[in-house]
Amino acid sequence: MPVPRGTSLDPERTRATLLAAATEILYERGLDGVGVAELCRAVGASKETLYRHFGSKDGLIEAVLDARSDRVVRWITEAVEAAGPDPAAQLTALFRALGDWYEEPGFRGCAIVNAATQRHVPPARTVADRHLARYRELLTGIAERAGAPEPALLGRQLLILLEGATVVADHHDPDGHAAQDARLAALALLDRSTQR
Repeated sequence: MPVPRGTSLDPERTRATLLAAATEILYERGLDGVGVAELCRAVGASKETLYRHFGSKDGLIEAVLDARSDRVVRWITEAVEAAGPDPAAQLTALFRALGDWYEEPGFRGCAIVNAATQRHVPPARTVADRHLARYRELLTGIAERAGAPEPALLGRQLLILLEGATVVADHHDPDGHAAQDARLAALALLDRSTQR
């Protein structure tokens, strides 16, 4: 990015600025919807600067997806923790937070899963696997706290509801009820699994 002559460079700030700009562009246009030259113009950086910070377009993609995964998992975890110790309240909070996200202008589904769908190879596939594993760990923790006899299975089923709701909200949710419907299904599943 152009810096006036004589100005000292801050590599961390430059990297963060590049990540923020690339995150928006890649989410809106997809991994293959923008080439390196156009991406550099859009973020205001030279190819040399981009390559110095990320090594390649794939390096930038991995950094963008990793940062987004960290941010999203932290946000969902905070929503769950803020709901208190009751597993049903935690699931309710999680799906309500997702519902708020689905209503945001520019919502285009899960950037990480979208990326892995576009490219079934690393780095997108690797980041998606880690991302979904982190969701599953959070959901399995809820299942354990609920006393589910098979918490890993329930965690996986809840993950399917979470990701399914996100896909439906992005592609086929004319009434805007995907999060609410998934929440009701998750609560029923939680109740049934703990009644055994």
